[in-house]
Amino acid sequence: MAKGAQGALPRAFYERETAIVARDLLGCVLECGGARLVIVETEAYLGAADRACHTFGGRRTARVEPMWGPGGHAYVYRIYGLHDCMNVVTRRAGEPEAVLVRAGVPEAFFEGVPHSRQDLLAASGPGRLCRRLGITREHSGLSLRGPALRILRGREAAREVLSGPRVGIGSAGEAAFWPLRFALSDCPAVTARSTLRPYQG
Repeated sequence: MAKGAQGALPRAFYERETAIVARDLLGCVLECGGARLVIVETEAYLGAADRACHTFGGRRTARVEPMWGPGGHAYVYRIYGLHDCMNVVTRRAGEPEAVLVRAGVPEAFFEGVPHSRQDLLAASGPGRLCRRLGITREHSGLSLRGPALRILRGREAAREVLSGPRVGIGSAGEAAFWPLRFALSDCPAVTARSTLRPYQG
């Protein structure tokens, strides 16, 4: 989990192994247009060798082009013609991997401030998260160091890290079972919690 003073994450943070980035994004703050959420659930996608990844087999289209760039940029796509989903591009240019940001909660949640169930679930799932923050496909390709979109270092949260298989990729063969989803325990916004177990990495 990211630690330290508030500040945009450096590019070097994103250039590491994608699964490590996915885990370390937990507790960081995603900010768009002044709206902010703490990231509590992520999924790693491992590029050309990952049947669940949009760049599987080396696919390179206009839509996925941001994934082929350097780490530290956003890749936003739309599913079912309705929901925008934001990914954090990782690794170096030419290594098309990314982390899907699946869920977030208000910062005050970690301070024990009471919230309604509606507020705590408003960013549960990648489509809801983007809608809550106003993230759209127009943000695809933007730097995550601002000013329009950025990820900030979070505070240490005394919560267990969980991991398990990714969600909604049943057609990806054995890749569907890879334990590349990460989440913070005891956060109501985390999805499909029954498939998560304590992280052993």
